[in-house]
Amino acid sequence: MNTHADVVVIGGGVMGTSIAYHLARAGVRDVVLVERDELASGSTSRAAGGVRAQFSDELNIRLGARSLEAFGRFGEEPGQDIGLHRVGYLFLLSTPEEVAAFETGVRLQNSLGVPSRMLEPAEARRLSPLITTDGLLAAAFSPDDGHCTPESVVHGYAAAARRHGAKVLRHCEVTGIETRGDDITAVLTRRGRIGTGTVICAAGAWSKAVGAMVGVDLPVRPLRRQIAVTEPVTGLPPGLPMTIDFTSSLYFHTEGPGLLVGMSDPDETTGFSTETHDRWIPRLCEAMERRAPPLLDLRRTGGWAGLYEITPDHNALIGEAGSCSRFLYATGFSGHGFLQGPAVGEVIRDLYLDRVPFVDISPLSVERFAADAPRPEVNRV
Repeated sequence: MNTHADVVVIGGGVMGTSIAYHLARAGVRDVVLVERDELASGSTSRAAGGVRAQFSDELNIRLGARSLEAFGRFGEEPGQDIGLHRVGYLFLLSTPEEVAAFETGVRLQNSLGVPSRMLEPAEARRLSPLITTDGLLAAAFSPDDGHCTPESVVHGYAAAARRHGAKVLRHCEVTGIETRGDDITAVLTRRGRIGTGTVICAAGAWSKAVGAMVGVDLPVRPLRRQIAVTEPVTGLPPGLPMTIDFTSSLYFHTEGPGLLVGMSDPDETTGFSTETHDRWIPRLCEAMERRAPPLLDLRRTGGWAGLYEITPDHNALIGEAGSCSRFLYATGFSGHGFLQGPAVGEVIRDLYLDRVPFVDISPLSVERFAADAPRPEVNRV
């Protein structure tokens, strides 16, 4: 147990391990990451694993594209097989309003170097043959997107962070943060006190409680999302894209020989429960019948529930608190934290080192809500 650290990172998911890795690789000494359970045991291990740059917000596009570059070279640096499948993301659009919004998004994405494009329904079905084009007006597709294995990303970052000198402490729950005036002096854990002047909150759905320890309001709420896994499916094309029916939020991609299937549940209420239930199945089946009828014939062989970390505008909180010296945060990603983990690790590293990040993330500061300047993200799943 370290008794002192230059910086303590709270949270052992993709965000925390990416931050610890980028700090340690940059030469920051005495980086300590604390995780109350096992690494990737929170939201990261329960993510669908999608990676993309197809967003409506320029900041999210830049963060997604930068992360895609990092995922593409992950096998070399930091050095881990993450099971990356660059099969693309395919958004299916059924209303004129959706088509108009995605046309605007594609123009913005193209201006930033993302090779997304609009498709006719017939071309969408050639890419994803399990869908029906009934009622489909158009689709949006980017071939650079895809999916990979979240746990492998976390363990790759954690191992590399250790190689660069960081300490990773599992089963080390944070119970408090000591301050003197506006300055942080220590992090208190169930395994002892760690003296430090800097804390980085990457605690995902649990971030609100961490922020409260230093008087910083991080408006993050946990929301359960469920995923089902199917039996093996014969005849799937090897390049089946991550397919999303934007109207219903139904999505699916390959998972081993079968499919991973998910959808939001509008009846879900906020809370920390990750127990699975079948209340969402009738609505899931309704969406399948409307957009991908062959899915109805598949037997479920497994599944799980995890937590989204939701903010009021469904966009991330990234920055440094103004009311407490050296309290940084990267949380509230509302479902796209895993895919932005590599880029956000770079950003937080640069904020800590007083460097200019590759993208201006000041609009994602938590202060935007007090200033009545929300930054909504349209392309969320």
